[in-house]
Amino acid sequence: MMETQELLFNQIRQNLQSNISLVDEIADLLDISNDSAYRRIRGEKALSIRELQILSKHYGISIDLLFNLKSGSVVFNNFPIGPEGNDIKDWLKAILVDMQRIHSAKEKEIIYAAKDPPLFHYFHIPEIAAFKTFFWQKTLLHFPEFADKKFSLHEIDEEIQHLGMQSLLKYVKIPTIELWNEDTFIIAFSQMEYYWVSDLFERKEDVYILCDKFSLWIQHLQKQAELGFKYIYGTEPEGIEESFKLYVNDVVLNDNSIYVKMDDRCVTYLTDNVLSLLITANPEYCKQKENYLRGLCQESNLISHVNAKERARFFIRLLKRVEDFKASIE
Repeated sequence: MMETQELLFNQIRQNLQSNISLVDEIADLLDISNDSAYRRIRGEKALSIRELQILSKHYGISIDLLFNLKSGSVVFNNFPIGPEGNDIKDWLKAILVDMQRIHSAKEKEIIYAAKDPPLFHYFHIPEIAAFKTFFWQKTLLHFPEFADKKFSLHEIDEEIQHLGMQSLLKYVKIPTIELWNEDTFIIAFSQMEYYWVSDLFERKEDVYILCDKFSLWIQHLQKQAELGFKYIYGTEPEGIEESFKLYVNDVVLNDNSIYVKMDDRCVTYLTDNVLSLLITANPEYCKQKENYLRGLCQESNLISHVNAKERARFFIRLLKRVEDFKASIE
């Protein structure tokens, strides 16, 4: 039991941000004194079943993992988004907390199989981020306050922009492998085309502005791939060489799954209903996901830092999609 208790507290330490006291956190959760919390952390007093339940539930730690049970099941934390769950700002705040935790690790890596462009990229260009977050809230999540709204670039939510930019500032400093295909971009751009056809723009000129912004966005993605590192749009290109690896796979359609390595810990994120998050730190599942994604990389074309011809061909096709649409509405 004491070995299990030690494993539990080691897992909790890895979940905590560096500025949070483990003792204070445990004392608050279990409604006990700091001295009693110390005794449990040091293994001088055994946790009760109720206390074990509280801590494992709060931190999303699998009981199977703690007791090394081979049940064949994997426990996921669920972070639902929608009118009866969390709103878009809650979602972005949760992502920011995780990005801060990943960034603070000494050894870190993200592998992202992208069916949709990783959300961090949108916040390079405020207008694109504003459109995407509006689309999610109105058309995907059906928040009632958006039912009668049309999109306008005059109504950009500054708090959403701030939260997204804070996550992006962390993301650009984390070594990352991304797996895209052409459809990854087309999904994002097709949503703008759909809004145009459905008369969901408040002002016609916003469509032309967004087309220009999409072109700038693609060019910035191309420049990051060329350099082999991520950096904020509009700033001087600075970063760690080969910290951004972009692969293109035109055979396998990705599913928005994310593997994260943080020192001696790993986490897998899956998306449910596009935005809602399913999260697990189950080591066996994470290892399986890592092996799958690294295997997918081997079957894909690396277009960052090398393979200039394939990189140019990929981004030219994306830019042409934008130009063709813009020409069709002029």
